[in-house]
This record gives sequence, C-alpha cells and structure tokens, in this order.
Amino acid sequence: MNPWQYAVEFREFLETGCISPERMRAVDANAQALGVSAVQLMESAGKGLADYVRGMSPGHVVVLCGKGNNGGDGFVAARHLCRDCNVTVISLSRDIRTEEAARNCHALSHCGVSVIIAETPDAVRTCRDRISSADVIIDAMLGTGITGGLREPYATCVRVVRDAGVPVVAADTPTPGLPASVVCSFHRAKGGEPVVIDIGIPDEAECFTGPGDLLFLPAKGQGSHKGAGGEVLVIGGGPYQGAPYLAGMAAIRAGADIVRVATPNMLPCPDLIVEQTEGRVIREEDTDRLAGLATRADVTVCGCGLGVESHGVITDIAAYMGRAVFDADALRQPLPVADMSIYTPHAGEFLRMTGCRLPDDPAGRGRMVRDHGPAGVTLAKGPVDVISDTGRVRFSRSGTPHMTVGGTGDVLAGIVGALFCHLPAFEAAALGAYINGCAGELLVNLGDGLAATDLLAQIPPVISGAKGGRNDKSDHNEAF
Repeated sequence: MNPWQYAVEFREFLETGCISPERMRAVDANAQALGVSAVQLMESAGKGLADYVRGMSPGHVVVLCGKGNNGGDGFVAARHLCRDCNVTVISLSRDIRTEEAARNCHALSHCGVSVIIAETPDAVRTCRDRISSADVIIDAMLGTGITGGLREPYATCVRVVRDAGVPVVAADTPTPGLPASVVCSFHRAKGGEPVVIDIGIPDEAECFTGPGDLLFLPAKGQGSHKGAGGEVLVIGGGPYQGAPYLAGMAAIRAGADIVRVATPNMLPCPDLIVEQTEGRVIREEDTDRLAGLATRADVTVCGCGLGVESHGVITDIAAYMGRAVFDADALRQPLPVADMSIYTPHAGEFLRMTGCRLPDDPAGRGRMVRDHGPAGVTLAKGPVDVISDTGRVRFSRSGTPHMTVGGTGDVLAGIVGALFCHLPAFEAAALGAYINGCAGELLVNLGDGLAATDLLAQIPPVISGAKGGRNDKSDHNEAF
C-alpha cells in the first residue's frame, strides 16, 4: 500500500465536532513527533488567521499578544497583514515564553510593524486610542485550557477593548470576558461555531497514539499521600502463576501505589500485596472475599493466568467492580461486565468473545472492533493495536515483532489497569497500548531474547521521558 492509500484508509476514523483543549495539545504534540514542527504549525495558524482578517478589508488592525504560542500566532498574523494594512501589535509581556513565539516577535522588527510592550494596566490604558481607532482587533492573548479569573494586565486590556466596541477576531480561543465577533479555531473547533483553519496537522496525529497522548497523565502533587496513585486488584493465576505477577508489577511501574494480587499461590514479591486463595485455582468459595477486594479497589484486572475453571467466579464478582480490565481467560462467553469495562483480546480471543474474525489490515480491524466489539472499550492486540469504544477508533503502532513472547499481554493489562485509576477507559486503553509498545522499542537490542519481565523496568522511562517534553500552548498560568 502506498503512503497516500494508507492515509486515506485511516481518514474515516478522524473524529469530528469540538475538540477539548487537552486533546488538542496531544494532537499538536503528536503532529510534531510526525515531523511537523512547532514553527510550521504556528506559521500555518498565523497565516490562516491573517487571511481571514484580510477578507474583512481593514485599514488598521490591532493584534493583542500574550507570552505563549497563542501570542506567537498573533505575531505571525501581524507579519502577513502588514503588507495590506496598518498593523499595531500590543504585547502584554516582553518575556516571550517559547522560542517559536520569540522568533516570530523578533521578525516583526524587520516588517515595519509597530510593537508596543504593555506589561502594566497603565501601559495598556495608554494604548486606548490605538485600540479604539482599529477596524479589527485580533485576540491572541491566551491559548486553550484557560480557567479562573484574569490577572493584570490582561484584565485591564479586556476592559479597554470592550469599551472600544471594535470587532474582535479570536485566535483559537477567546480570552475570558472578551466576546469575539468571530473565533478562528485551528485544526478543529474548540466550542461554539467558529471558523476552522486547517494548519496542516497530519491525520495520523489524531488516529494514532503518540507521545502527545502521555500529556493526559496527571502529575502527583507535592502533598500526595500513599494511595494517591490508585489501588489496583489483580485476580488471576493458578494454572499460570507468572501472569498475575507481571500484571501486578506492570501496574506498579505505571504509577499505581497499591497493588493486591488475589491468586492461589504465594508470590515472593515484596512490592505486591498477595491475597492468597485456597485450592489450586480460584473457586466459587472465594467469591465473597474477592467481591470485597474488588469493591475497595479503584480498578480490578482479571483473567491473567486464570484458567478456564474460574470463569464463573469472575462473571459473578464483576458486578462489584467499578472499573475493570478483562484479559486472557476472562475473555469468553458470558463476558464479565463491570460498571466500566476494558477488554484486551488478541485476534483469537476476539473471535471467542464475539464470533467475528478480525481481518489482517488495520483499517479493517478498526471497523470490526468498532462495529462488533462489546459495550465498553476494546483494545484488540496485534501488530497495530486497535482501540474502540464502539464509536471512536484509535490505533497504536508502537512496539516490535519481538514482543510476541508470552507475558507481554499481561504487562499491557497491568499498565492499562494503573492508567484506568485516573483516566477514562478509552484514553487508558489507548495510552496503555502506546506505553507498552514503547517499552518494547527501548529493548530492541535484545532481539528475540526479549522477555516480558524486561518490559517492566522500561515503563517508567517511557512515561517520565514524555512528561519532560510537554508542549502547553497556553499561557494561562501567568495570566490568571
């Protein structure tokens, strides 16, 4: 399949409608990982904004810029507009926060654009006449994700613009308290019915998981206590005792603070709290005890190494689970159903669950999982993982062929369980697939000698490495 055909195959899985600020930041970061730089995205956004404003035939445009990348979009728009009209840029800070925005601000000094630094309320008020004389005002003060009350000089700037009564065109997101005549959203609408400007983000930045998806992970605060990372219960083992160990340790490595493993055999692992059951397998007699453990856990991971004899116990106690990840031997009829369920089948287990055979091509697998998967979220494992909630579809292609070794699915189930403590089911499954695959990619030097236990130590570097590269387009921390 040539690249063009490949792109078209996945275009049907693009989401429509409004996009949340958090998701937009993830897509933005994924686009950069695919080779579209932050400078390119800013240039496309700013030029698109300028093209729209140019269509209003203004004689004088005032561009209000903050210190983040939203302000950078305004600087680019000013550079393009100055060829056609008089442009004044009012920058509310001389401390531009990102390199891309600073470069575009500096470029204005070579374009004949008047740039006024207004870092205080008094400085903003001295610009009142310029603002009032404008035909159009571009609001590029703040980016997405803004909350709370405005700090100075933003609050004064909003009041001055409102008093001027000049039409306002907002770049991506209106500044709170400043009504916009038009909102020009970049890539997708953020709310309402804005003009949407295509800034060249590849389709795959949305359809596939990438490093931007790691931005959804919440960071622990300084005042966090034991348990803040979530409590996971793993139910499994008996016939295959290594599986619940892998799932439990993966949950710890992915951020869970407390992991209990309910299993027939004692696991010699001090990091796990082992709830040993009687007998060689999990039995009906264990139902009440397991139901109690499931009730207290944030997430229950079921099925790893369980064997077929214990399936009835899992279906019985599923009603006591708030959030659950069902894997391996739990993936058979009748399917266990929790309040919120994630199912993690490979192709054979999907056939056993649904009676439907997954096709080989990823797009076909996406349609099959979306249209025939059970209620809840399904993470269908394969060379390209497919995640669907029967509406949305996302793909994850991280990983290596060496991850076909036994136990990697147990690690995946544990990662997803830990993420599910804090994230919605769809996001937890998609991100878990990405993290698990990236952990394998870090071990490519092991080749066919890769073991599932090798993945465990690589989970934290995947998570912490991406957290260090967060790309927040907004500057609300300084403005509120």
